[in-house]
Amino acid sequence: MRRTTAVVLAFVTALAAGCTIGKDQPGAGVGEGSIKKIDALSGAQLRVGSKEFDEQLLLGQIALVALQAAGASPQDKTNITGSSNVRQALTSGAVDLYWEYTGTAWISYLHETKPIADAQAQYDAVKEADAANGVTWWARSPANDTYAIAGNPAVVERTGVKTISDYAALVKRDPAAASTCMGPEFKSRDDGFPGLARAYGFTLPEPQVHLLNDAVVYPSVGKGDPCGFGSVASTDGRVAGQKLTVLEDDKHFFPTYNPAISIAAGVARKYPQLEQVFTPIAAKLDTATLTDLNKKVSVDGQKPATVAHDWLKAAGFIG
Repeated sequence: MRRTTAVVLAFVTALAAGCTIGKDQPGAGVGEGSIKKIDALSGAQLRVGSKEFDEQLLLGQIALVALQAAGASPQDKTNITGSSNVRQALTSGAVDLYWEYTGTAWISYLHETKPIADAQAQYDAVKEADAANGVTWWARSPANDTYAIAGNPAVVERTGVKTISDYAALVKRDPAAASTCMGPEFKSRDDGFPGLARAYGFTLPEPQVHLLNDAVVYPSVGKGDPCGFGSVASTDGRVAGQKLTVLEDDKHFFPTYNPAISIAAGVARKYPQLEQVFTPIAAKLDTATLTDLNKKVSVDGQKPATVAHDWLKAAGFIG
């Protein structure tokens, strides 16, 4: 009971932290670009959510600025800790929309066990299945922010590990050399480490598993201390920033994780014009673009709101 109460309190606190875009924020007062004002959206107080990591904070700000450009009065409800909490915020009506990943929805929310290799087919399957949960899916980005295992360059060179099959073999012959840092979600999710271990047939001894905050995994693997390998997001700018080597997923375990707008079905029916706002934005968010934008936040230290505003302006969406 105490744990349940704590989760609920954390969920409420995270939502309360959100706010409407203020005059001092980069998203305030956007000029006209290819996004035009939509009369039906005038003053609509749409609540935008996101998870707590940098890419999600960035995507949330992109949505907020785009909505303001279209004439809405969006409310910032981003920075909700944990995938399950932001999903609960959507399905309970606490937020109206956020960018979710097709692979996350398929495995974690829809409880499917076999990912679909083709990205469009995966998106279509998620969109069709999630309709029963009152969730509408729009605007699939071609970017693939999939999970990956990355290694410290010196460790990779010393051990000769290039693929996850190589990593699995290293776990079996020298577990200490395969010490691995990972975030809490990756350690527990079916599309994370438990599923990966089953698919590749290895068991990493618990002393060699180092549970860290996701943001700490990157520099830890970069230093090779306390681990030589770690769980990363493939579009995270810190992979290049720390010069990490991403191992080939040679058995194609990790599903496709295309970010796409997931929106409450009732809101989608009320404001169908929103789809035309987000579709061209998503189309431009390919893997290279999203990785570069993530680097500006995670490595260069720019604020997500600033990066979102500058990119939307450079791409011509706003003036």
